[in-house]
Amino acid sequence: MTSPEPTVPLAGSGRREGPASRTVALLGSTHPGPTVVVTLLAVVLGASSGLPLGRLVVLALAVLLGQASIGFANDWLDAGRDRAVGRTDKPVAQGRVSVSAVRTAAVVCGVLMLVPSYALGPAAGTAHLVLVASGWAYDLGLKRTPISVVPFVVSFGLLPAVATLAAAPPAPPAAWALAVGAVFGVAIHFTNVLPDLDDDARTGIVGLPHRLGRTVSGITAFAALAVAAVLLLSGQLGGGSSTSGLAAAVVGTVATLGIAAVGVRLVVAGRVDRTLFRLIMVAAVLLVVQLALSGGTIVA
Repeated sequence: MTSPEPTVPLAGSGRREGPASRTVALLGSTHPGPTVVVTLLAVVLGASSGLPLGRLVVLALAVLLGQASIGFANDWLDAGRDRAVGRTDKPVAQGRVSVSAVRTAAVVCGVLMLVPSYALGPAAGTAHLVLVASGWAYDLGLKRTPISVVPFVVSFGLLPAVATLAAAPPAPPAAWALAVGAVFGVAIHFTNVLPDLDDDARTGIVGLPHRLGRTVSGITAFAALAVAAVLLLSGQLGGGSSTSGLAAAVVGTVATLGIAAVGVRLVVAGRVDRTLFRLIMVAAVLLVVQLALSGGTIVA
């Protein structure tokens, strides 16, 4: 047995954090914003696939655990880099939670994720396992390569498949739904990385956005968002939505295109910060609401 881990000092404060504070810090290492948004996306996709409430709850639990596992792995594997560049948004870098704690949490969540995932059936379970493995592959080293965007394309592209394959019997997703997820993954990756290009360069991270540069990467991200919005609208137009649903879809698409335009303007003006990623998260929620209100389906 190992001895109990000592209370962790709060970096720069001189205070010592208690168990409750360490728990809050540990939850912060899940990357809670993106984790909640992706889980919400999965639930809405599942609802549009006709999943009953019980299966929606299981789907939400599976995705929540999977995303938490990826977030914990990111903070565990990047702990040294995050400390070196003084990241103030990472609990591990601040000394608020230990590397061993997030490493253990990453593995535990990854293992627990398998239970609800495969409770949805072998097809949905395997699709979700590949999705999470892709996220881990990014954390483990693909972020340093010219194909750093691939894990995001794979993971977000598979999310609609996890939802439709969770049905009983499993159903394949519509091609446009897979395309929306994949293209949206491009927007997520680029806007998430852009504010950290200089810090990444100092610690040896050179992914695709680093090679393309801030301006090209930023414009690419919001162009991808615009494409995702148009693809979603086209899918809904052909999906038998009601007149009111189609009206909601059009309004949502126009609003998303507006967000894309704002994002491009910020990039061109040189305002490359966390605002860009937040815009993509807002657009994600908007697309979720659009899909929910349209009454359409993502099943092929």
